[in-house]
This record gives sequence, C-alpha cells and structure tokens, in this order.
Amino acid sequence: MFLLGSKSRMVAPEDALPGRRDPIPVPDRHFVLGTPIKPPFPENLQTAVVGMGCFWGAERVFWQAPGVYTTAVGYAGGYTPNPTYEEVCSGRTGHTEAVLVVFDPEQTGYEEILRLFWENHDPTQGMRQGNDAGTQYRSAIYLTDESQRAAVEASQALFGERLKSAGYGEITTEVAPLGEFYYAEDYHQQYLAKVPNGYCGLGGTGVSCPIGLNA
Repeated sequence: MFLLGSKSRMVAPEDALPGRRDPIPVPDRHFVLGTPIKPPFPENLQTAVVGMGCFWGAERVFWQAPGVYTTAVGYAGGYTPNPTYEEVCSGRTGHTEAVLVVFDPEQTGYEEILRLFWENHDPTQGMRQGNDAGTQYRSAIYLTDESQRAAVEASQALFGERLKSAGYGEITTEVAPLGEFYYAEDYHQQYLAKVPNGYCGLGGTGVSCPIGLNA
C-alpha cells in the first residue's frame, strides 16, 4: 500500500508507475492566446519550463506576461512516460506539475521569466506549496538549454539573500536539465480561463526578486 506520507518522498525509478506509450491528447490551440501549445514553434522563440505548485495558477501568471507566445501545463522531472493527472497525484511517477512557457526574447528575457517564477511562489517549502503537499508540488526549474543555467544560478543566489533577509529558509528549488515534458489533460490547459473562479493555491512571499545578473 502506498501510504499518504510517501507522497512527500520521491519515488525510486524502479518503483514508478509504468505509464503508457501514447501521449495524452491535448488541444491544438491555446484557449486564451490562440497560439499552438505544441511544437514546432517559431525559430526565434525560446522555451522555459518551471514548477511552482499547482499548475493552474502558475500558467496564468505566464500567459498574462508580455512577450509570451504560448503556455501549457504538464508534468516534468519524473519517470513515468505519459502519466495521467491521477497517477501524478499518487506520488508514484516522480513528476512535478510544470508550466511550459514559450516567449519572444526580443520582448521579454529569460531573466524576466525567472523573476515571475521566484516572486509568485514560495521556493523554500520542499515537497509542498502552501496547503498542497506532495512531490508534484515541488518547486523546480528545468533547463531547456544549458545556457540558461548561469541565469538561474545568479537569480537564485540573489533571491535567496532577499528571502533570508525576510526570515525565510533556504531555497529548495530543483534545478536540472529538462528530460521530457508531458502535456497534461485538456481540462487542465488554461484552466483558470475556462473556470475563472477555480482553485488557485498560488502565493508568493512578498519578497521582490532583483532582475539581471548584476542587480
């Protein structure tokens, strides 16, 4: 029996659910922006993938941001191929709820994406975010290109000092290369645009993140 308390501990790869070969079907177009949510994307665009708790509210933060071409929610950082939401919620896939952000670097930089990430959740809580507990709610940044690492490390160091000064603990955000981003089910995509009064557990610390490597 997979105990509730185990949902806050990462499952071992050999114990992860087997998943499935076929991807979960998703809509072709973004419900709000009208753009494709799956690649190929225009060549001039860049991609970021982050996890910051429940992906409903997190996705809305980014689709509202200037320079963002499209967004989608899904699962990243785990082992089970093409998992369902119920499987991810079980804690037996290793995935966290994640947001794919495709943006135009001529209009908004990766550092601005990171600022929105840091400021809109509490990255010090380990395997939870507010009342949402479990490995699927862990804070994470998945690098879609190794060139993103320097910006991530610099912003984490700067924001970590700001958090420490405000009385918060150490940042627990997972930083790793993106393995596979699995799209979540249709009803999760742009959920808060479809259900404006739907649940949003997203909450920041109130601490501002300096923008730029030398801020």
